[in-house]
Amino acid sequence: MPPVKDPFDFIRRETRIKPVPHAEEIRLHVADEAMALWQKTEDDLGALGLAPPFWAFAWAGGQGLARYLLDTPDLVRGKRVVDFACGSGLVGIAAMMAGAASCHAVDIDPFAAAATRMNAALNNVALSIETGDMTQGAVPQAELVICGDVFYDKHMADEVLAFLDRLLVDGIDVLVGDPGRSYLPRSRLTELAVYSVPVVGALEDSEIKRTFVYRLAPKTA
Repeated sequence: MPPVKDPFDFIRRETRIKPVPHAEEIRLHVADEAMALWQKTEDDLGALGLAPPFWAFAWAGGQGLARYLLDTPDLVRGKRVVDFACGSGLVGIAAMMAGAASCHAVDIDPFAAAATRMNAALNNVALSIETGDMTQGAVPQAELVICGDVFYDKHMADEVLAFLDRLLVDGIDVLVGDPGRSYLPRSRLTELAVYSVPVVGALEDSEIKRTFVYRLAPKTA
């Protein structure tokens, strides 16, 4: 197996810089084709079983959250924010542009961490970035946690919801951006905003996704 190459170099070569359709103030390094990029990631890096390149696209939930934060800056101004499962870093970038005191972006994929670092620099904001599974760690020092498109897989949704419940117990506000993924905990969500968000049709079931921003409520006994 050849040595793993630099993810920063790979991202520069295999993506283009484009504005986010529903948050045009923000630009990202994005790919045109999901499966082609995934295959090229494995071919170029000589590593099978890599995570899908979630970091290379502006997903519907993230776009909705980004738009909401940019339009509602009082929600984040002066606060410590965590961008959970950050992907491209889109939502964390929006939080910093809206006036957050800090944003800590976390993802299990090292390519997401690299993409987030590059996208933050592209948009002239500073994020602290961590690669790892935050659901198994301590509750972060934050006032607000933002998470987009994290309820698409049952196992992940169960782990994420258990983690978010620990945050709520500690008084941390949790916002969710989601276009109606299968395992969304609908009974515990308060709708804050709804948008019609342009997306990559090959990744979704349509070119436009009706996307919601929610606040997660604590679970009741």
